[in-house]
Amino acid sequence: MSLLALGPDDGLHYEYQPPAEGRPTIIYVNALTGHLDAWAGVIENGCQQAGFGSLRYNLRGQEQSPAAAHRKLDQKLIVADLNRLITELAPPRPILCGLSIGGLFAARAILAGVPAEGLVLLNTLRQIGPRLHWINQALARVINMGGTRLLADLYLPFLTGESFQEDNHADFLATAPYQGLSSTHGHSRLMTAAVETDWDLPWEQLELPTLVVCGLQDRVFFDAQVVAQLCARLPKVTRLDWEDAGHLLPLEKPQALAHALVNFAGVI
Repeated sequence: MSLLALGPDDGLHYEYQPPAEGRPTIIYVNALTGHLDAWAGVIENGCQQAGFGSLRYNLRGQEQSPAAAHRKLDQKLIVADLNRLITELAPPRPILCGLSIGGLFAARAILAGVPAEGLVLLNTLRQIGPRLHWINQALARVINMGGTRLLADLYLPFLTGESFQEDNHADFLATAPYQGLSSTHGHSRLMTAAVETDWDLPWEQLELPTLVVCGLQDRVFFDAQVVAQLCARLPKVTRLDWEDAGHLLPLEKPQALAHALVNFAGVI
């Protein structure tokens, strides 16, 4: 485990494994309450067996990635951090892979000039209308009131597929009281700042191979019409729809995701 220092009270916690000679490096970009361990195990191992490198990291404000108290953990800062991490480590042949809003951060970084040979968007494509704006504001309030446990108990039945729910239901809905997060906690700051995120990207300018993976049982963010419209704007897109998965693909379908990444990266 390593820390890229960004200042006296700021840094990025990361783990990097270089690729075999000539092979790409998969750079995994978390969602707002994510953790670099979500990509470890099946996904990372499957890609490493194919010779690919791996760069996993936590956003500033996530576990072991400190953020100064006055810092606004918004889209601009997160994209700049990703740029800085890639510049400092210079991983060969980067392919950026982001989950949910992490895919948006990856796309924004590429549009800002971060070198990349490919882009993977996992349940990223959406348009923020009144419904999703309402949900995003509510999520920020929920995590303040009851932490990530309340967030999971309320939203996982809508975010995940039924297979995941059946296998993991017993791990949730504990009888212990919920504990809210203070406004200074990293997750709270990330969720609050994310309400203002700009989702209106010039998708046509992403002129690199792009893999879009959608979990069709995502009952919060997946909108078939919106995804079709945005996919049509991507110049070099490949799309996979998984009927038996929801939003959290690294947790729900790690083996399938590893296979998809190997196939995608192997032909770039």
